[in-house]
Amino acid sequence: MRRVNVVGVSGSGKTTFARELATRLGVPHVELDALHHGPDWAAATAEELRARVEAALAAAPDGWVVDGNYRQKLGDLVLARADTLVWLEPPLRVSLGRLARRSWRRWSRRETLWNDNRERLGDLVGPREGLFAWTVRSFVHHRRDLPAALARNPQLRVVHLRSAGAVADFLAGVPGGQVSPSK
Repeated sequence: MRRVNVVGVSGSGKTTFARELATRLGVPHVELDALHHGPDWAAATAEELRARVEAALAAAPDGWVVDGNYRQKLGDLVLARADTLVWLEPPLRVSLGRLARRSWRRWSRRETLWNDNRERLGDLVGPREGLFAWTVRSFVHHRRDLPAALARNPQLRVVHLRSAGAVADFLAGVPGGQVSPSK
C-alpha cells in the first residue's frame, strides 16, 4: 500500500483520513480540492486538473495518498496508478452532519481554504447546486458508478469503510501510532 486513492462524498472524512494515512505511510498527501479550486472558487478545466494531478503524482515516485474524486474530469488517471482504493461510505446522515458542522465552523470563523477561498452560504444551501444537495446526489452516484471504475482497474486492493470504528480499526493496522475515531 504505497499509492492510495481515498474516495467518498463530502463529509465522509476523506481529507482527515488521507492526511493520517499519508503520515503513517510516510508519503505525501495530495488533496484534489486544492488542485481543483482556484481563486474565487474558479474551477480548473479537465486539462488543467489532469496536468496538476500528473505533476503531483510524478513528484512523489515512492508513493502518495490522493483524496478526492473528480472522476468526471480525471477519468481513471489516479485509479490506474493506485494500488489501493479506500472508499469511505458512512451513512448519508453521518456525512451530512459532519458537512454541516465543518461548513458552519469554516463559515463562522471565516477560515481560509484553498487559494484564499472561504465558505459562502449560497454555495452550501442552494437547492440544486448547493454542497448539501451535491452530497446527496454524490452518495447515489458513488454507489452506481464506482463498481465500473473498480472493474476497469483490477490491480486495486479495495477497502470499503462504513463507520468511524472501521476507519479507526483500519488505521490502527497501519504502523504509525494511535488513532482515535473521527466524530
